[in-house]
Amino acid sequence: MSEAADVARRCAEAMYERDTAAQRLGIEITDVSPGQARAHMPVSAAMVNGHGVVHGGYLFLLADTAFAYACNTYDAVTVAAAADVVFVAPAYDGDMLEAFAAERTRFGRSGVYDVTVRRTSDATVIAEFRGTSRTRPNPVIPS
Repeated sequence: MSEAADVARRCAEAMYERDTAAQRLGIEITDVSPGQARAHMPVSAAMVNGHGVVHGGYLFLLADTAFAYACNTYDAVTVAAAADVVFVAPAYDGDMLEAFAAERTRFGRSGVYDVTVRRTSDATVIAEFRGTSRTRPNPVIPS
């Protein structure tokens, strides 16, 4: 494993220890490398809205989680500055969703990341998310 990949893994581990939102929703970070992250979330009945589909807020949260783990792979605390989401197809109770986040560019203290959310059973794209990040002068990995 390269040093950069090891740093990315250690950053994800440090973040997940403190990420009660992801833990309580059953989100697992299944893969991380510099500038990239993959997260999985099982859909429960509590996430379904009055139309019988997953509430958009949960889809945004999953995408935002993958985004957060991708942009925090360099051991510098990085937060969202902005984000947009396009809902493409519905998801339902019982689905397993996967969000894959990939860095597009970093410039100065900012970055741009794209996230695709898919249903794992048939690879249907559920949502597309773009996030802009801002890096702060603090390490992710505790000393």
